[in-house]
Amino acid sequence: MDVLQNYLDINKQLWNEKTMHHTSSAFYKMDDFLKGESSLNTIELELLGDIKGKSVLHLQCHFGQDSLTLARMGAMVTGVDFSDKAIKKAQELNHQLEQDARFICSDVYSLPAVLDEQFDIVFTSYGVLGWLPDMKKWAEVVAHFLKPGGIFVIAEFHPVIWMFSSDFRSIQYSYFNKETIVETTNGTYADRDADVKMTEIGWNHDLAEVIQSLISSGLRIDCFQEFDYSPYSCFQNMVEVAPGRFQIRGMEGKLPLVYAVQAVKQ
Repeated sequence: MDVLQNYLDINKQLWNEKTMHHTSSAFYKMDDFLKGESSLNTIELELLGDIKGKSVLHLQCHFGQDSLTLARMGAMVTGVDFSDKAIKKAQELNHQLEQDARFICSDVYSLPAVLDEQFDIVFTSYGVLGWLPDMKKWAEVVAHFLKPGGIFVIAEFHPVIWMFSSDFRSIQYSYFNKETIVETTNGTYADRDADVKMTEIGWNHDLAEVIQSLISSGLRIDCFQEFDYSPYSCFQNMVEVAPGRFQIRGMEGKLPLVYAVQAVKQ
């Protein structure tokens, strides 16, 4: 199997299936979200700043909770995801919440062929880059959709985390992007007991690869941060060390779990 040729189809099937479980999972707190609770975290909110009246492109938006939170904050939001089931759910939520966000079904690399606009802000977060094989091409897409002077914000799980086995008992993969990783996993991060057993295809991207790709695409890095916690209990063997802050049990405070970047298109 040529995984580079088929990875989009394989991963799209995976995320269509995940979406069916995620929308009703306790992880996504749908009832609270529908009642007005924000789905965003302090990490990304501080970098986004005041977005009222600004146009925001949200890449890899899943089923739209963060996009709709941005819309509730006063932004003009376009959410993009390659899962047609996720986009359908996002559109349903948009209608239910009487927001005016727009949702487009497209993979990141194909988006310039279907969307011809530029935005004040491009945003993406948490578990997104590992599904993309080419950071240079990704960064070029980010730059393509930013207005001059526009900002890019990413909050993402730290590449050190993806070196470990799922139980965090051993180092399984390289920190660097040396191989295509093909795995068969059970359940999902949002529901470990979900009846899902499917193949997924991903890549590890070290920090230098990500940041240099942004720089090479004409973006100036204004802020780079690393955090020793995750705002989500989405990995195995996690412990809540403070409200909304999760670390790996037995390695508390020793690992970077999240990083964040704010960059400006020059």
